[in-house]
Amino acid sequence: MRRGRSEHDANDFVQEAWVRLACYEKDQAILKPEAFLMRTALNLSIDAHRASVSHGEEVLLEDVVLLDTAPSTEAVVLGRERAQRMSYCLSRLSDKSREIFLAHRIDGRTYKDIAEQHGLSISTVEKHIARATMQLTNWMEGW
Repeated sequence: MRRGRSEHDANDFVQEAWVRLACYEKDQAILKPEAFLMRTALNLSIDAHRASVSHGEEVLLEDVVLLDTAPSTEAVVLGRERAQRMSYCLSRLSDKSREIFLAHRIDGRTYKDIAEQHGLSISTVEKHIARATMQLTNWMEGW
């Protein structure tokens, strides 16, 4: 305990030292058992300190707080229903508006790139995306 260990840890080290003394005495005689116990307990304390420095402190399982970051079942079900609703709303758009809208929102393509691909002006692409956004917003509203 003089080396900064708690009473509980010190008792554990002393008990472990006694166990090691008993095991060691089976094979050979120990001339100074008190010295053996003291040196063994100190070595155990040093080893525990080194282990805590290199591996971190041990934490009791009762002290650990586990957080479940997964969404709740209700959130998962609502998310699926919302995705189905969005899929239905997207299917209501004209083919050209849906393709332009998804190219911009999902694929991340620029208005200029989409306009070149479809042979449209950038202004027309902007109008398709704005119209599709308004329609989807209205159809999803209140859901």
